[in-house]
Amino acid sequence: MASPKSFTLDEVAKHNKVGDLWIIVDSKVYDITKFAALHPGGQHVLTTPNIAGKDATEAFFALHRKDVLDKPMYKRLVVGAIENQQPRILTQRAPDAISNVPYAEPMAFSPGYHSPFYSDNHRKFHRSVRAFAMEVVKPEAQAREEDGKKISQGVVDKMANVGWLHMRLGPGKHLHGVNILDGVVKPEEFDYFHELIYHQETSRFGSRAFNDGQLSGLTIGLPPVLNYAKTAELKKRVCDEVLSGKKYISLAITEAFAGSDVAGLQTTAVKTDDGKFWIINGTKKWITNGMFSDYFTTACRTKKGLTVILIPRTDGVETRPIKTAYSSTAGTAYVTFDNVRVPVENTLGEEEKGLKVILSNFNHERWYIAAAGVALHRLAVEECLTWAYQRQAFGKPLYEQAVIRSRLANMITRVEASQSWLEQITYQMTKITYDEQSDKLAGPIGLLKMFITKTARESAEDAQIIFGGRGLTQTGLGKYIEMFHRTSGFDAILGGVEDVLGDLGVRQAMKKMPKDARL
Repeated sequence: MASPKSFTLDEVAKHNKVGDLWIIVDSKVYDITKFAALHPGGQHVLTTPNIAGKDATEAFFALHRKDVLDKPMYKRLVVGAIENQQPRILTQRAPDAISNVPYAEPMAFSPGYHSPFYSDNHRKFHRSVRAFAMEVVKPEAQAREEDGKKISQGVVDKMANVGWLHMRLGPGKHLHGVNILDGVVKPEEFDYFHELIYHQETSRFGSRAFNDGQLSGLTIGLPPVLNYAKTAELKKRVCDEVLSGKKYISLAITEAFAGSDVAGLQTTAVKTDDGKFWIINGTKKWITNGMFSDYFTTACRTKKGLTVILIPRTDGVETRPIKTAYSSTAGTAYVTFDNVRVPVENTLGEEEKGLKVILSNFNHERWYIAAAGVALHRLAVEECLTWAYQRQAFGKPLYEQAVIRSRLANMITRVEASQSWLEQITYQMTKITYDEQSDKLAGPIGLLKMFITKTARESAEDAQIIFGGRGLTQTGLGKYIEMFHRTSGFDAILGGVEDVLGDLGVRQAMKKMPKDARL
């Protein structure tokens, strides 16, 4: 490849008017003569004396994200570079690159820091997950977040081929025989810290709806099949279909009549006279991935209690989209069951004891929601630190304002406290059995999720103030902050409203109070 043509500053300065217009951005020379008329902000912005024919680097980065320069339509405008100058701003990084911005990474993965929780294999796994996420998942996330469409089947197939979908369920027998990211970790060595890394890396794109759209329904809808299916045939068939990405699944519990109050569910399942089928009637609301799911793990009211039934998309099952504050790529649905006929073999767990099936699923769901929430929170911290560093206000960098430093300090302490508590609970998960987790960790996980969702909303307010008007705009420099602020409340509701979870944590603590406790 030929070396770029070199220009002096004086040579570029001659091209400073309409019909002959050049600018310099980070040592590269751009011929924007034709582009100027198409500029979204108007041509006059580019023909002002401090821009036309001048080094516009500072002005450019005050208005645009650096990845804009990597788009082919703008790369074609480059005609050369300023002689004896080198680019100062790195626009392209290796897919597995670690950010050098302070607090942009968990301390365990920041250069020069250490952690007792992560092994060398965890760190190797971290880089492999990031590389796949940045190369395969992030472009899809950004596209689907914008157009609202379902995740592309081609991307799902790539995920399935490297065990990406299997990892959503954490450690277990479902991983046996799976070639995880070309063998970076053996299935039998995959633990909850590997899973924690996975969930945080798949959530750091600033695409909140796609976080759910990338088959989060599998994470919460498949475990009841895996753990409670009555027949080996049903378990194998459904798990193989879903984990291969050929079919999709959702958890259908919430109704317009009952959310956190699971006992108030009104969807009914009545057996036929011969006892071979369930006839199901009712509705479910706010069902993530419901618009494109082939199976619904559904909580139903039966004679004496609740029963969980796996309902395939069949006659009598209808789904309609629900418009929420985030993109429709999540597939959020209103689901109607109208005399749906399902074999009794599709019952998950014991009849009338569905509450046990439902509750057994909650700890893992709430833990992974917390993990993903911290990752989005950390992205906001990175964005705000970077913006405070580059933004000029009142003739000096934004971080020179004491009020801005105060907000940044609060954001940093919140995200680091969240990560530390999250890792402490994850460590306990690696040391006790799944059944013990229900007894020992239901309360702490509930309190953890409450803390993480509350502090995220506090930081969302700080972040929007730091970004100002840009934090209200869905494109450009503040797009991730706008998304974070708009959607930070989702995690406070999904998986259990934070007030209910806080109450759960306290009630569990009170049950364990020693009888002789006195001041």
